[in-house]
Amino acid sequence: MNSTPEQLTFRSFGLKDQLLAAVEAAGYKTPTSIQSSTIPMVLQGRDVLGQAQTGTGKTAAFVLPLLNNMDLSNSTKSPQILVLAPTRELAMQVSEAFESFSKGIAQINVIAIYGGQDYNPQIRALTKGVQVVVGTAGRIMDHVRKGTLKLDSLKTLVLDEADEMLRMGFIQDVKWILTQIPETCQRLFFSATMPRDVIGIVNEHLRNPSRVQIKPSATTATIRQRFVIVRGANKVDVLDRILEIEDTDGVMVFTKTKTSTVEVASGLKSYGHAAAAINGDMSQSQREFMINQIKSGDINILVATDVAARGLDIDRISHVINFDFPNDREAYTHRIGRTGRAGRQGDAITFISSRDIRQLRLLEREINTTIEEIPIPTGSEVSKKRIQTFKRMVATTIKTEDLSKFGTIMQEFQAEYDFNPNDILGALVYLAQRDKKLFISEIKNSEEYTPRKASTTDRRPSYSSRNDMGRNDSYSTDTSHKLKRTKSDMNMVSYRIEMGKVNGIETRNLVGAIANEAGVKGAHIGQIKIFDNYSTIDLSAELSKAIIQKLKTIKIAGNKLDLKQV
Repeated sequence: MNSTPEQLTFRSFGLKDQLLAAVEAAGYKTPTSIQSSTIPMVLQGRDVLGQAQTGTGKTAAFVLPLLNNMDLSNSTKSPQILVLAPTRELAMQVSEAFESFSKGIAQINVIAIYGGQDYNPQIRALTKGVQVVVGTAGRIMDHVRKGTLKLDSLKTLVLDEADEMLRMGFIQDVKWILTQIPETCQRLFFSATMPRDVIGIVNEHLRNPSRVQIKPSATTATIRQRFVIVRGANKVDVLDRILEIEDTDGVMVFTKTKTSTVEVASGLKSYGHAAAAINGDMSQSQREFMINQIKSGDINILVATDVAARGLDIDRISHVINFDFPNDREAYTHRIGRTGRAGRQGDAITFISSRDIRQLRLLEREINTTIEEIPIPTGSEVSKKRIQTFKRMVATTIKTEDLSKFGTIMQEFQAEYDFNPNDILGALVYLAQRDKKLFISEIKNSEEYTPRKASTTDRRPSYSSRNDMGRNDSYSTDTSHKLKRTKSDMNMVSYRIEMGKVNGIETRNLVGAIANEAGVKGAHIGQIKIFDNYSTIDLSAELSKAIIQKLKTIKIAGNKLDLKQV
């Protein structure tokens, strides 16, 4: 069952009036494919095996019918529903869905329990009595073993994102929990893919399940997919321009490493964007704070790794930016599934190098979708957008603020200096835009499909980012690079940095930090060599002492560059 009849509505399922009111309040109009196929089966009490990508409305597909079937006469408030989720974020979101849809139903208590949280509040809540428990497998198993979570009265177990459970190494915990539930318990398994181990669990623990499969194309049908070819050293600059040109709301930017989440977020903040990083090194309270920040609109851009973003469900995400090309189709579809949620329009833009073209074409065939190439926004396009924004700000200020005192200052100024009024206005505009220039230059990005050949006047190497198929940077630790040059003919000065491979440093980290944080142009960055415990870099002798001093204070992976001349 992969399609939703046009006349089908949530009322067609025979759900309780309180649930229908909650569905309407949530803004749901018609069921998605996974909902129309799954809800009737769950209402009948059948086991279900659902295969669907992120963003298809899967959570409501099991939350609504399970709430509808709950026994509200259970005075002991023993757990009737247990949902296993791979991450704390997904556990919280599923529990929020249960709470949101059950507002009109009395006597339903929901708890999310997961690692990184104190046991005592969880134990108190479980002792007081809950009907719905949502949690990560490890913490659920701990409570069952302690005797603080009893599964004797369990009516339904839901395994959400089973393939992710397998990938994160939780499958043995899941198998153990499955041996603790009553034989009569309804089992609902959902997974984006069906690897062999998941199929093994299905065959062992599900009883003649109803199978629902939603094709991946149904997930991405409402997502406009585009790509842009970017040189590694320009990626943050290009990202800044795209964010300015695109009509965005919330944005998720995906990078490949934890270190790069911090670097990219820092770069965006230096451009004036409200951005933050989220990765596995952060505490749970920090992660929850950042998620709430983007949900509330206090920040607009969240830079994340695939693992850190697993299970995030943020309605206001209008754009997904793949800052680093994803490793495979599954990673790509999971990433872009963060936008275009439940039928809404979304946008996905992927950064690639010229070497990734072949992989992109393979991805297009796998997902049966054409990904459109777009150019890097030109300086004139960004300038035009900034000028339009500036004009609107001026118009709004004139309409809403009392400017009489400021007008008097300008009258006094004109009488004192006798300047042309247009020149005065021009000077004010110039001063107002110093932090964010209205007129910007073009980005040099000529190495799109063929590497640029070095000339006697321009011997810069191409600093391409480490691509996602495992190839190294085009100019990093390889000292036998074809583009040989000396300090004398480039007028370079060599510096040593006390960080190397053991610190996870890559060429792109150094280039990005130096270019973005200190404004050093690529022409002034020379040869970079990364060794196990230290690195060396050649910088133009023309750089001022102030810039070199600033470079010493820049941090990469939490450590200052602290350049020392060789």
